[in-house]
This record gives sequence, C-alpha cells and structure tokens, in this order.
Amino acid sequence: MEKPIEHFWMKRLEDLKESLEANNFEVFIAGNRADARRIVMEEILPKTGAKTVSWGGSMTLMDTGLYQVLKDDSKLEVLDTFNRDLPREENMELRRKALLCDLFVTGTNAVTEDGQLVNLDMIGNRTGGITFGPRNVVILMGRNKIVGGLEEAMDRIKDYVAPTNAMKLDMKTPCVKTSFCEECSSPSRICNTWTITEKCFPKGRVKIVLINEDMGL
Repeated sequence: MEKPIEHFWMKRLEDLKESLEANNFEVFIAGNRADARRIVMEEILPKTGAKTVSWGGSMTLMDTGLYQVLKDDSKLEVLDTFNRDLPREENMELRRKALLCDLFVTGTNAVTEDGQLVNLDMIGNRTGGITFGPRNVVILMGRNKIVGGLEEAMDRIKDYVAPTNAMKLDMKTPCVKTSFCEECSSPSRICNTWTITEKCFPKGRVKIVLINEDMGL
C-alpha cells in the first residue's frame, strides 16, 4: 500500500465522521488547514446566513488563518473577544454578547471515537457557546484530538492540554512548574467547567471540521 500513514488517518477520520453524524453533528473532513478554512468560508458560512460572528479560545482557529479571514469579511459584524486592547470589563461584556451571535467558532479539547466532544474551560464562554446560545457553531479540530473514550479524553485534558495551555498563557498555577495537574486551588486555575457534548441539539447546529493534520494542543 502506498502512503499508509495517510490511509490510516483518513480511515480514522471517516469513522469518526460517521460516529459524529450519528450524534446529529454536521461533519466535514478537510485535507489540511487551508482546506478547513475554505470549507468554513465557502460551504458552511453562506448556508448559515450569519451576520454576526465570534469565537472561543482556539489555537486551531488561529493556525487555520480563519480568525483573520473572518475579521476581514466586510459583510460580518465581528465580536472580537481576542482584542487585547480592550479593558477586562469590556472584554467580558463582549464575551457575553458573543453567546448570542449567529456563528461561534472554536475548537475542542478532545473527541471520542464514539463522537462525544469533551472540553474543560476557565471562564466558560467557550463551553457555553458550544452548548447553547449562538445559532450556529463551528468546531475546528485536528486529528490529534481523537481519543478512545471519556476517561482517555479527561486524562488527555488534565495531563496535557491544561498544563500546556497554562504555560502558553503564562498562568501562575502549579502545573506550569511541574507540568502535571496538581488539582490546585490557585486563583489563576484554568480548569473550572467540564462539558461533555454527547449529541448535537438541534440537529446540525454544531458543524465540525475534522482536519487531517495535528493542530492545537
């Protein structure tokens, strides 16, 4: 067989697509990050009729280039919660407004082979947007987010995603020093709200773009 690694990952993504669709998600497979950006802009966005767009924290969103493309779209009202120039109070208010936007774009910490999304959040605006509020949600995820089941998903998040994210954000939490979750009570703790999205309701509200690359944490 030629290109066995590519064949392996495509098979994994096709199987995951089937599982996610059985859980009422709308699913797309992208060959790479550029293809993911194209799918969102050409296949998903026009069908939603979205006029307002916002996002939750996601390295994958940034790495696909979609953040900048959406910001530059003159037809969209952008609620840019990534704007570092805003005072904290204004940014928090913008995050609240983002929960009522037409299109909310973010990533996921893990996805099980049975098609469940697993996430852990600090403030809850990302998990909140996924579960309720925005009319449409787009979740971008690299193939590295795939895990066997819920226990593996939670282990992945606590043992790798959360400490690494805390390091990226320069948080003052014990895991930044140890690289392990210490179940801390730090004021800067980023592990506060778990969500497990077993099925999408209403059907098709959450659109998932599976990217055949390792992306994000």
